Amino acid sequence: MKSWEDLENDPAAGGFERRQMPYIGEGSAKGLAAAHGITASALMGMKFDPIRYVIPGYVAEGLTLFAGAPKIGKSWTALDLGIAVSAGGLAFGSIKCEQGDALYLALEDNPRRLQSRLKVMGRTIAPQRLTFMTEWPTLDEGCLDELEAWAHNAEKPRLVIVDVLAKVRPIANGKDQLYDADYRTMTGLHGFATRHRLAVVVVHHTRKMEAEDPFDAVSGTRGLTGAADTVMVLKRDIGTAKTVLYVRGRDVEEVETALEFKRDIGTWIILGAAHEVGKTNERQVILDILQAHPEPLTTREVSDLLGKNNAAVRQALTRMAKAGEIEKTARGLYTCHNGHIVPIPPSSPPVCDIVTHVTGDRLKAESPPDSPIDHDLDDKGDVIGWNDNG
Repeated sequence: MKSWEDLENDPAAGGFERRQMPYIGEGSAKGLAAAHGITASALMGMKFDPIRYVIPGYVAEGLTLFAGAPKIGKSWTALDLGIAVSAGGLAFGSIKCEQGDALYLALEDNPRRLQSRLKVMGRTIAPQRLTFMTEWPTLDEGCLDELEAWAHNAEKPRLVIVDVLAKVRPIANGKDQLYDADYRTMTGLHGFATRHRLAVVVVHHTRKMEAEDPFDAVSGTRGLTGAADTVMVLKRDIGTAKTVLYVRGRDVEEVETALEFKRDIGTWIILGAAHEVGKTNERQVILDILQAHPEPLTTREVSDLLGKNNAAVRQALTRMAKAGEIEKTARGLYTCHNGHIVPIPPSSPPVCDIVTHVTGDRLKAESPPDSPIDHDLDDKGDVIGWNDNG
């Protein structure tokens, strides 16, 4: 165990400026706290380097757990991040990344598939600083030693992607509780990321059962999410037919970003804040319903067609009428004779599954329902009773 004095002189462990600090009981044999503890006042006098953001706004230095349903497109995302960092390019089509060395452990792929994906992404000249490995030892068979060797030899180690967690998990010893085993699995990777001030992104799956909080859908116990500095969940929103990236972490702001997969370039691009994109799509479905009926409809008729709460639909119709998107012909009667369409970001056809070029891997197993709406939002993006059945 390193003392605070050791940490001061080790840039990889924190890189803060050395100052005169009143250690408690320095040099005495009164235990760890007495020998290596630091007072709160001394801590406040330290100067730390700022947090490094590998993918600004999404991935900071440390350990990131990235989860999603099978075939939703996690590996395409991981490859995009690896290319963006190693080339000093754009992640998600718009986020500029500082260049550095990246190691991508594509443990469910083979060289042929990786090459095919690079070609789809237009990378005929791929970054020299991105290294692929399709085989790697598990955490109890030398994984961390090999990562240390890579970091030592790389000019500027910045990103490691482990795709997927199951391929490096240690063999269960039969003694740990499930939570303890999950936490122990992540501890070594977390320590490696911290020592080298780089980002380790571990790809994982979500469970089949839906959860109100997307982060609760991560497969396994909370030992996995608890050990990570950041958790990202890629999830298809059934209501809006959009894919949303949920991000929550210790050093990043919590965000919910709507993404669209561009099949011709094999890349996820950012559409905007999920609640704003969702609100636009919800209004569009109401317009589609009104346009399909030549006679004005009552609030109850619209809510019945949507299968949504009447009060929430009434609020949505009121706001749309005030905005001039629809016409209110009489009390509680609405129509859309002018054919006005709410502008929405360009998107792939909602009824089509995303299938990779060349390999034919299906990125989304199920198609979204006919109605692209799940809830309505108020001006702040909060649900206003849309999912209530009363």
